Amino acid sequence: MVIDTGAVSTVTFDSYSTVVDVDAAEQALAERVDGDPTPVSRRWRSRSLMYTMIANFVDAYQPFYEMNRDALTYALAAHGVDVSAEERDEILAVYHELDVFEDVRGGMERLRDAGYPLYVVSNGNPEMLASMVEHAGIGDLLVDTVSADEVETFKPHPEIYRHAAARTGTPVDEVVHVSAGQFDIAGAVHAGMQGAWLNREDGPQEVFGPQPDTVAGSIHELADSLE
Repeated sequence: MVIDTGAVSTVTFDSYSTVVDVDAAEQALAERVDGDPTPVSRRWRSRSLMYTMIANFVDAYQPFYEMNRDALTYALAAHGVDVSAEERDEILAVYHELDVFEDVRGGMERLRDAGYPLYVVSNGNPEMLASMVEHAGIGDLLVDTVSADEVETFKPHPEIYRHAAARTGTPVDEVVHVSAGQFDIAGAVHAGMQGAWLNREDGPQEVFGPQPDTVAGSIHELADSLE
């Protein structure tokens, strides 16, 4: 499929791994984990995503910060890392100060200047999104953020994407959702949005499920096609 640039009115962005780099959380783990913190970090992230998807099916919604705490608790235990509850929460707090990717501000500025209203659509709860936007320095570029907390449903359920489109006042098929997560793109496309997979690391494309309408190596590359 190819993105229909003539039918794009609004651009939405995922937050974690798209706007900000969750791998920075490894530094907080490195201070408390003997050896390589990468396996703990990866298990933390994978469990966090898995828990959100399970929650959609078993009606066990809780704000993403709490979901992330449960995932971190499991990952630490699975790797035999013994930390206090206070230390665990200090690691978790890194999600309030993640580093922004270098292409974000410049790429978003180009899209805004081209006339597209910009939103963040995220699993993150409102407090997490507020700190992310402030730390990333992009509050002046966004119209608003849309949280899963508003519908108590996580990605990739179609409800959150359709809710987001309604919040932006845009027909769902006129929204391009930008994400580094291929599962997120699959959810957006299934819900009726156009999907732009942000493939910064030149990774392989998934062969299962709804496919992105376009693939971009950076937000600047996406702006090239939408300006």
